[in-house]
Amino acid sequence: MTELAMYIARFSYDVLPVNRQAAIEFIRREVEAARSTGLTARLLVPLTRGQGGAALQFEVEMNDLGQLDQFRNRGVGSDEEMHAWMHAFSEILLSPPGVEILKVGD
Repeated sequence: MTELAMYIARFSYDVLPVNRQAAIEFIRREVEAARSTGLTARLLVPLTRGQGGAALQFEVEMNDLGQLDQFRNRGVGSDEEMHAWMHAFSEILLSPPGVEILKVGD
């Protein structure tokens, strides 16, 4: 019997402390959108972080990498909503989000 691989995509966001709550709301919307498509997703708030570490993170689990493409293209609503969300979120980011794709080991 073949076991499905599992992947985790982790997006790391760097924001100023004054924009932290707004960033949390943007990420919560992304978590809700992922969950509405049946994916497991979560907001991660680092309690400690190294020099240059991300202030906030978003993780989504998937069985294949195609699910990530589907989610990122579908995102948080209609094309217009997605564009508005991305534009508003990018206004408070200090740099483009870091993206890691991890394969869960056996």
